[in-house]
Amino acid sequence: MIHYFKKIYIDILIKFDHRTTDFFVMEKEILKTGSNKKKSKETQSTSKRKIIIAVILIVFAFSGSFLIYFILQISLNTNTPMVVVVSGSMEPTLLKGDLLFVQGKDPAQIKNGTIEGKEGDIIVFDAWNLDGWIDPPRDPIVHRVVDKWYDGGWFFLTKGDANPVGDNVPVPENRVLGVVVGRIPFIGWVKIILADSGLLIPLLVIVSALLIISIIWDIVKKDDNGRDKKKGEKKLIYDPKTKDDESVREIEFDYTKNN
Repeated sequence: MIHYFKKIYIDILIKFDHRTTDFFVMEKEILKTGSNKKKSKETQSTSKRKIIIAVILIVFAFSGSFLIYFILQISLNTNTPMVVVVSGSMEPTLLKGDLLFVQGKDPAQIKNGTIEGKEGDIIVFDAWNLDGWIDPPRDPIVHRVVDKWYDGGWFFLTKGDANPVGDNVPVPENRVLGVVVGRIPFIGWVKIILADSGLLIPLLVIVSALLIISIIWDIVKKDDNGRDKKKGEKKLIYDPKTKDDESVREIEFDYTKNN
């Protein structure tokens, strides 16, 4: 009788232990699944942040140069704060390819000079469709002031330092874009080459497309790696069949021992 109750007691303990083991493993599996969901949400959140950052970088890449140009317009008080020298008319003072910084100035304050002394301010002006000019260029002209006078407004007579004679038509003050206040040698050649070859717009499109493709590729690649990692983690989750076999072996061993 005692032996019979002992067997029943042992069987109950074994079954209880087996259920406890299953419950514990199941709880572990639930926690693991919850952890995977949390990681999935974190990965999605990270991907969204990367997309937002990518959009900001692309917008900045397109608008950054315009922003810098706008800041220069405000600080230098002119709508044309930078120009590139596209001819040799001001050599050796200014060379073709120089990037010039231009500052707006009160016409009355623009310094007058002489052809011999070359002490006048170098101004940038727009001669396109200006009366008296023969075939004027579309690009702004950079010449030195060699004379000026007032006649209902300021007028400036200009000359390129390398030119044998001065310009035959005076420049009215409303055509003056500003006075040259600084330069960076040779950097303007990039603009000249790209503009003359017609590659400026295509190059901007290609660089922008490569930037977008690179960012999207990085995001997709990292997401794929994250999904592969999750699949590997799922394979490590408890296999009930394996645990059941182990539980059976435990029951057989315990039952034999107490028989």
